Amino acid sequence: MTVAPSGLPPLRILAADDTRTNLRLIEVFLTKLGHRVTCVDDGEAAVAAFVAERPDLVLLDIMMPGMGGFSAARQIKAAADKWVPVIFLSALDREQNLLAGLEAGGDDYLAKPINFVILEAKLRSLQQALYFQRQALDARARIENLSNSILDAIVTVDRHGIIRHCNQATEMMFQWPLQELIGQNVSVLMPEPQRSEHDYYISRYLAGGAPNVIGSRRDVLAQRRDGSTFPAELAVSETRQDGERMFIGILRDITEEKQTQRQLSALYDALQEEQRLAKQLIELQLHRPGLKDPLVQYWVAPTTTFSGDLVAAARSPAGGRYALLADATGHGLGAAISVLPVLALFYRMTSQGHSLVEILREINQQLRESVPTGRFVALSLVYIEPDGSRGAVWVGGTPAVLLIDAWGREIRRFASTHLPLGIVDTAALDVSVESFEWQADEEILLFSDGLIDAENAEGEPFGFAGLCATLAHTRPGSRKAALVRALGEHLSTHPARDDVSFLLLSHA
Repeated sequence: MTVAPSGLPPLRILAADDTRTNLRLIEVFLTKLGHRVTCVDDGEAAVAAFVAERPDLVLLDIMMPGMGGFSAARQIKAAADKWVPVIFLSALDREQNLLAGLEAGGDDYLAKPINFVILEAKLRSLQQALYFQRQALDARARIENLSNSILDAIVTVDRHGIIRHCNQATEMMFQWPLQELIGQNVSVLMPEPQRSEHDYYISRYLAGGAPNVIGSRRDVLAQRRDGSTFPAELAVSETRQDGERMFIGILRDITEEKQTQRQLSALYDALQEEQRLAKQLIELQLHRPGLKDPLVQYWVAPTTTFSGDLVAAARSPAGGRYALLADATGHGLGAAISVLPVLALFYRMTSQGHSLVEILREINQQLRESVPTGRFVALSLVYIEPDGSRGAVWVGGTPAVLLIDAWGREIRRFASTHLPLGIVDTAALDVSVESFEWQADEEILLFSDGLIDAENAEGEPFGFAGLCATLAHTRPGSRKAALVRALGEHLSTHPARDDVSFLLLSHA
C-alpha cells in the first residue's frame, strides 16, 4: 500500500472549485503530498463524484454556479455511511461562513487565498483521525465476524437449579454430552466455590433476595467436564414455563476477547513506554546547558506531548553568543523529530564557532536530505559578537525578531524576508543577514507564530498588538513571566491550537 510522507496511508480527496486555477493548485499540492485527488468544478458534480468514488475527505468551494458548497455538503453528509470530513473553502466573511458551514455539516474552514501550510496541517490532523477511524472500523468488523462465528451456550434450569434444556453449543463449549447434562444441577458447569454456593443463591433469590445476576451481564469463570476453566460472559433471565419459574442462562466463551484485551493492554503499555522514552530522549536534546545561560529566558508550550517548536542557545569558544528558534510543520512526535537534526547541527557548529551563513546552509542541506517532501522548518537565528555590542539576525518563516529597549518598547523589527529551511536547494538559499547594534538593558525577542495566533474561546488571537502591549513598561528579567501570564489570561481554559514558544536574550 502506498504511504504518504506522514507515514499514514494516503487519502482519497474530492476537491470542488469553479476556479480552474485554484483547482489545479490544489491538485498539484495534494498529489505532491501523496494523496489521490479527484477534481470537479460544481456542486452537482461533487455529489455525483462522492457517491461514485467514496473519497475519504472533501474540499468544497462555497460559491459555485448551480448547487453551492453548502447544499453539496448536506447531500454528501446524507450519502456518507461513515464520517467523511468536509472542509469549506471561501474568500467571504469567515464568521458568517463558519456558522453556515457548521449547519451544513462542515468539519472545518479554510479562507481563500489558500494557505497551503495551514491546509497541510489540517490534512495531516484529519489524516490521522481517519486512520484511527479506519482501524476502529476494521477492529469492530473483526470482532463482529468472530462473534457471529461462535454460537452461545443456552441453558434452561428450574427453580431447583436442575438443567431442563441446553443447546448443541453447550455440548461443544463444556464438552458434556447433552443427554448427560439434562437432569444435572447446573453447578456442574461451575468451579469452586461457586459450585457449592449456587443452590443457596437460587433459594435466597426465590425467597425475595436481591437479583444479583438476573437481568444483567457479568463475567464469570466456567468449568468444562474435564475440570478446566475458561472465562465466559453470562446473562440470566427469568421466565415461566407451565406455571413454573425457570431461568435461562446464555453463556459466551470470551477467552479470545480476554486474550485480546491483555494483548491490547500490553501494546498500550508498550506504546506508553516508547512515548516516555522518546520524550526523555527529545528532552535530553532540547535542554542543553546553553539554555541555562543567565542571559537567556525561554518558554515552550506544546499542544501535545511533543513540540514542533524548539529553542536553543550556545556560546562559541571565542565567546560569541548564538540563539535559535525553530518551528517545524505539524505537531506532535513527527514535528519534534523533524527539528532534531536542526538542534544537533546548531550545537555542533556553534561549538566550532561557525558563522550564521555556514550554519544556515548546513541545516538546510540536512533538511533537504532527511525530511519528507512537504515538511520544512521556519527558523530565526541570532549571533552576538563576543563584546556584546553588535550582532546579526536571519529570519525565515517565523514572525519578526524584535529588539526591545529597557522599557519594553520596540526599537527595531527584523522581518521574515526568507523562506523556511528545507524548501529550496542550498545553492539557491538566501543567507543574507541583518546586522544590528544594541545597548545595556535592551533585549532581543524571538517567538513562534503560535504565540500571536493563539485564539481564545471567542476566536480572538493574542496578536502582535497583545504582544507589544504585554511588553510595554516591563523591565528586563520580568518579561518571560509577563508573557506567560498574559497569554494564560487570554486563553483562559481554551487550549492553544499550535505550539507556542519564545526566547529572550538579554544584553551582557
